[in-house]
Amino acid sequence: MHWTEMKKEELERQYSPTRWSRRMSADDVIKAHVKALKEGTEQARSVAQTLLNVPYGEGDGEKLDVYIPNINSLDVHLVVYIHGGYWQFLSKEESGFMAVPLVDKGVVVVAVGYDIAPKGNMDLMVSQVRRSIVSVIQQYSHISGLYLCGHSAGAHLAAMVLSTDWSQYSITPQIKGAFLVSGIYDLLPILSTYVNEPLKMTEEVAVRNSPSKLVPQLKLSSSSCQIVVAVAENDSPEFRKQSEEFYKTLEASGLNVTMEDVANTDHFSIIEKLVDGEYHLTKLLLKMMGKS
Repeated sequence: MHWTEMKKEELERQYSPTRWSRRMSADDVIKAHVKALKEGTEQARSVAQTLLNVPYGEGDGEKLDVYIPNINSLDVHLVVYIHGGYWQFLSKEESGFMAVPLVDKGVVVVAVGYDIAPKGNMDLMVSQVRRSIVSVIQQYSHISGLYLCGHSAGAHLAAMVLSTDWSQYSITPQIKGAFLVSGIYDLLPILSTYVNEPLKMTEEVAVRNSPSKLVPQLKLSSSSCQIVVAVAENDSPEFRKQSEEFYKTLEASGLNVTMEDVANTDHFSIIEKLVDGEYHLTKLLLKMMGKS
């Protein structure tokens, strides 16, 4: 069934990731998710050198946390992580967890903060993550490889970064790889759901911020980027469809894209497990960087 034929109730169920986890109840899965991310981030802060609250713009919310390996190398691979939370929840404060296995391998991890709703609207958030990338490149001129990873709403924002027309910026980032994990790439289905209540998106805002509608620009800006579209086995059918359709559109455009359907994961564990060096997606990321 196409989302346009779904009743509001069914659409809300499809776009409520907590209701599809088989591990625990909806409330418990969120609590466990926040706990896992916080613990992973605390661990990252104990194993890496950190630069916290580095500004990338004028706004209060426009700050980065940087996790730096203890080994000095001129050949720096850097991963920018963009957190999820439906554009209205979570922050950079619990977004350093994936640095745990990566700093060991000499990889710098940057967790990006942005103004979640209702303070931030969709146009602002997209602009913020784009500017954060420009700022990272200006601060780290010796990056040999820049990579993006985003989860859920963060995967949407990462895809929007890949779809940027950089001619309006001072710099054109060469993003080598992007991991888009359990993302939303077409915002139109969520307009009539509870998700849009704090966002207050109009159809026009949703269309101009939907990566699925911006593939020609993505091809122009990110043709040399290796893109991994990852989805959880226990994501909802609608979330899975979002990833599959976006993957197919990118592939049809001749982009370097692969699809990863990650077994035994749900919408939350698929990203939580990046704290583990032996996890499938962690290994894939390290292999992409030539660090496996």
